[in-house]
Amino acid sequence: MELLYSVILAVCSFWLGACPFSVWIGRSLLNKDIRGYGDGNPGAVNVFRAGGRRAGSLALLLDIAKGIPFVFSAHALLALPDVAVMAIGMSAIFGHAFSPLLRFHGGKALAVTLGVLLVLPQHQLVFTVLIFTFLSFIFIESDAWTIVIGAVGSLAYLEITRGNSWESLFIFYVLALYAVKSHNELHTVPKLGRLVHWVQSRT
Repeated sequence: MELLYSVILAVCSFWLGACPFSVWIGRSLLNKDIRGYGDGNPGAVNVFRAGGRRAGSLALLLDIAKGIPFVFSAHALLALPDVAVMAIGMSAIFGHAFSPLLRFHGGKALAVTLGVLLVLPQHQLVFTVLIFTFLSFIFIESDAWTIVIGAVGSLAYLEITRGNSWESLFIFYVLALYAVKSHNELHTVPKLGRLVHWVQSRT
């Protein structure tokens, strides 16, 4: 039964993740195609760029929420194995990143990944990712490189503290997916900037 439940939840998680809420909100509330703004991604950031703070906030909340219900149900209600819970979480992330509803042209899946991390039973994952991403944000100017270096730092920490584990494998897949989705922004060498600019503004 565990395998059956895992498959059902993974399929449901994928299709919930595939729902392009940001695109739908852009069309219904802003009467705009948000993919014509910014980096062209069908994500909440471009709802903000299209000119709607309230619409952007709603899109962000919905994108985060996509990663929550089936992952939470898997471990809190059904007590499925950790590997199954993480696979269900990855299904939501891949659903957003390669949505069949958008001809497999999905977003970078940052918001839905946060939603998954928030409800995974391995709570250290969300803390390590946020901490290393924040540290990266301080020193690196590029947003794409900030996310990548933050994930690499989290992966290194998990490898040192836990060795080879499902948590490390989960972060590795998230990192690989983001690198694929952000390959254009990652062509440039990251620059040290934010901390330097802050120090210079103080002197």
